Amino acid sequence: MLFLQDSYIKEFNSTITQIIDNKVYLEETAFYAKSGGQPGDQGILNAGEETYKIIDTIKNDGKIAHLIEGDLNLNIGQVIHGKIDWNLRYRYMRMHSTMHLLCSILPFYVTGGQISFEKSRIDFDLGEGKYDIDFLQDQVNELIEEDHQVSYKWITTEELATQPELVRTLSVQPPNISGQIRLVKIGSVDLQPCGGTHIHNTKEIGKFHFIKYESKGKKNKRIHFTVNE
Repeated sequence: MLFLQDSYIKEFNSTITQIIDNKVYLEETAFYAKSGGQPGDQGILNAGEETYKIIDTIKNDGKIAHLIEGDLNLNIGQVIHGKIDWNLRYRYMRMHSTMHLLCSILPFYVTGGQISFEKSRIDFDLGEGKYDIDFLQDQVNELIEEDHQVSYKWITTEELATQPELVRTLSVQPPNISGQIRLVKIGSVDLQPCGGTHIHNTKEIGKFHFIKYESKGKKNKRIHFTVNE
């Protein structure tokens, strides 16, 4: 999973390890598989003279499957060149990083979320808590302008068990890679386990735009937002 090492890898070479129907599995990949509300990557896969369109990337039986459009003429062991649809991925990265900033402002558990190209949403369990949502846009944009750096740290599952407060999501378990958990740190404002892709610094997000606030039940309050083009 090259995206865990560097979210900015746009192209890479790899080897086909398995082919099942229209699903192609690679020795290593920079394509992010749909998880935690972030869509799977799209792009192309070049193999010799042939070019294939990757219409989605998903997790299947613990492995990353690249869903190919149309008929395949590929072989196990064949070397390919993958290229991510960077315009799509980069916007997802900006949206995802914005969710972390919202978590830093709203000290409540996250009950769900969904990233899309046009707009995204994140749900919080506010419980009996109250929050003046009118200030939200200004607060997020202030954090963006402060240019907080994004960095990563790996800890063991045992270490995470001693710091349960780090886990903010109720609906998704922190991704476990061979007993290791990746923490995403945004400056001094947010630290939590996450396996998604993120920008290098908050200024890359651009401008945050609050769209609307909804109550989706006693413990589920939904915030819709977008970022500028």
